[in-house]
Amino acid sequence: MTKQQTHAVTGAFGYSGKYIAQRLLDKSYRVIALVNSIHRNNPFGERVWAHPFNFDNPDKLTQSLKGVSVLYNTYWVRFNHKMFTFAEAVRNNITMFNAAKEAGVKRIVHVSVTNPSEDSRLEYFSGKAKVEKALKEMGLSYSILRPALLFGKEDILLNNIAWGLRKLPVFGVFGDGQYRLQPIYVDDFAKLAIEHAEKTENTIIDAIGPETFTYKGLVQEIGKIIGKQRPIISLPPILGYIAGSIIGRLFNDILITREEIEGLMAELLYVDSPPVGKTKLTDWVKKNTDSLGIE
Repeated sequence: MTKQQTHAVTGAFGYSGKYIAQRLLDKSYRVIALVNSIHRNNPFGERVWAHPFNFDNPDKLTQSLKGVSVLYNTYWVRFNHKMFTFAEAVRNNITMFNAAKEAGVKRIVHVSVTNPSEDSRLEYFSGKAKVEKALKEMGLSYSILRPALLFGKEDILLNNIAWGLRKLPVFGVFGDGQYRLQPIYVDDFAKLAIEHAEKTENTIIDAIGPETFTYKGLVQEIGKIIGKQRPIISLPPILGYIAGSIIGRLFNDILITREEIEGLMAELLYVDSPPVGKTKLTDWVKKNTDSLGIE
């Protein structure tokens, strides 16, 4: 692909989208952002121009995507809320795909999740499967990336684990903590996304890192590295959820949801696939010990 092409990134001012946008800028591509609010802080200044999603006005969304060669779609919601739902997120994704097709976008790199299934009773995973199906049927060139768990300095899970280890005398895990997960470094993921933008064939990739942990083992590793090893106790999932909710209210945040606990314990963040990320979580934690879980 030529370096004069324009690429669009949803959520370019957020988490994974920000890393994708930065790598695109480093490669001298033109980059536009599709965002919920154009008034959100723009870490890229005038290098990235923001456009609203305009899901309720597909013609405007199509116009925003005119001249775009590749769309990187990170748009999703974490849980059902009075302001947004998984069902709306599915519809919005399909609206965006249709707008991209109408605008002449040549390829879509779509961020999904490991183990999506329309039959799942967890809306996060069933919704992701519905979006994948819609994209496959759209007739556009695509690459679907399925990360298990992204880690980086903005990551919620790792920071919450480290915070708990620093602040609490014991650390509780849901059930026996033996369910597995495979984190991938967010910048490795961004690199993978851009590599797949430069392909032409349709692909589906499990985007996992080089290390596999049990949840309990992950907590133990982080505690060892940051020098805060704590006794680990097993909690019934409902008690773990209640404890997380109480801590979350103290910080005006959602620490974890029931669906996230269920998906974690069902090993939906684990796949039997070769790793595509290079950065080890343990190495990254060692480099970021002084800042992880501080706030």
